[in-house]
Amino acid sequence: MARLPNPFRALILYIGFALAKAGLIDRHRVVRTTDLAWPRIVTGIARMSKNAVDVAMVGVAVGTSAVAGVGFAGPYWGLAFALGGGVAGGTIALVSQRFGAEAYGELGDAVRASVLLAILITIPVSAVFWTFSTRFIDVLSSNEAAIAFGADYLRIVGLGVPFAALNLVGSRVLVGCDDAYTAMQVRAGGAVANIVLSAAFIFGLGWGVEGAALGTVLSNVLAVAAFTVGLVRGRVPGIGEFPIAIDPFGSYVNPDMLRDLVEIGVPVGARNLVWTVAEFPMLAILDVFGENTVAAFVIARRIWGIMNAPGWGFGLASSSLVGQELGGEDPAEAEAYASDIIRFSVATYVVFAALTAVFATDIVTLFAETPDSPEIPIAVNLVYAACVAVIFQGISGGAAGPLDAAGDTKIPFASQFLGMFCVSIPLAYVGARETTPAIDVPGLATIPEIALPAIGLWGVYLAFVAETTIPAAINYWRFRSGKWKKISEAYRPDAPADD
Repeated sequence: MARLPNPFRALILYIGFALAKAGLIDRHRVVRTTDLAWPRIVTGIARMSKNAVDVAMVGVAVGTSAVAGVGFAGPYWGLAFALGGGVAGGTIALVSQRFGAEAYGELGDAVRASVLLAILITIPVSAVFWTFSTRFIDVLSSNEAAIAFGADYLRIVGLGVPFAALNLVGSRVLVGCDDAYTAMQVRAGGAVANIVLSAAFIFGLGWGVEGAALGTVLSNVLAVAAFTVGLVRGRVPGIGEFPIAIDPFGSYVNPDMLRDLVEIGVPVGARNLVWTVAEFPMLAILDVFGENTVAAFVIARRIWGIMNAPGWGFGLASSSLVGQELGGEDPAEAEAYASDIIRFSVATYVVFAALTAVFATDIVTLFAETPDSPEIPIAVNLVYAACVAVIFQGISGGAAGPLDAAGDTKIPFASQFLGMFCVSIPLAYVGARETTPAIDVPGLATIPEIALPAIGLWGVYLAFVAETTIPAAINYWRFRSGKWKKISEAYRPDAPADD
């Protein structure tokens, strides 16, 4: 299938060529990086826009309580991407290095092992969500209406957890084989189907939050079906050729592959899990401010997701290109690619953030039941904070890409953990409380209440910034150390086992 000219690709190229003209990055790397990154960025925009449209449709059709309920269910649904993303992180590292080394037999083993692992770890999650949906939402809020809406949403959307994980694995296989365009077609197509299905279920059939959840599940099923057909047959009618074909009847239980997937993927999954788990205490803290603040946070997070789309492209482009160079035994070129992609990523984030800031109020209003809904001004300020924070995300994600490709995934996890749990959440907590509670220490004494500065919602605004600046500093330091190049030797094709 011919690849049509794309104005979005032209925009990314324009940014890259401007940097090349200034002598900041290599022009050849601009083209190769853009060809891998722009389809993934479009996929990110499509999928995050789908999430945003779901929330907007729920807000218009049902109201603020429903938006808050979907927000409370969001972190649980995020487990699909934390778990699936962990497996997929191992997948792209193993696949890209084997693709670069033309070790196609091992590549097939890596894909089959990834599929098996994704299924095994996600099916129990679906069962738990179906059974205990109300209890999970009840932990986060005392708002009965929001709890009911959130439980209804979680019960249905939980059925899609295994499909969402497999969706990620299929995408990473193609990106690791230098084909982000086909992955974009499949996943962006799934996002469009999600919007259409959700609109039909919400407005046409009046199913509310359950309709939004069902649309999400069915769209993931369609995307997984397309990836399966393409990877088995080598092509999908209407989409085109896939870069590889995988024998579905080969061995799925390859101990070496499974071990490498776990070693690389656990820190990646844990890093993704930090984002997801952090939302639980964050939402519980925001519940202190009230329903309007929770709804505003949910809206701002959806807009943040769209702004963060460049990270989808540049992070995976870096992982793929750096991994291929490492697999080809050229660590110097791998580092050169990584350095250029970090600069490219930050510049693109600046453009996205600036455009979002200009139209912040207009964008936020689309999510509200009425133009004067009380959550709008809070959400607008949160979006401004997100515009600052997302630029540092360009550094954090860009530096994490080469570390992921090399299998050096523990440091990005630690940096994300520190940023979220040691700085971001405490800032939100300080904003929500005027004092810390008194603490009884058995056998010692009582620690009295401590007065806290009355910063209110400023704590939430600063929390947005903290969650990206800390990881940006740590990940970039690790990248500059160069240790990841040595670590990658253990995961290259036919690498000897550790003694």
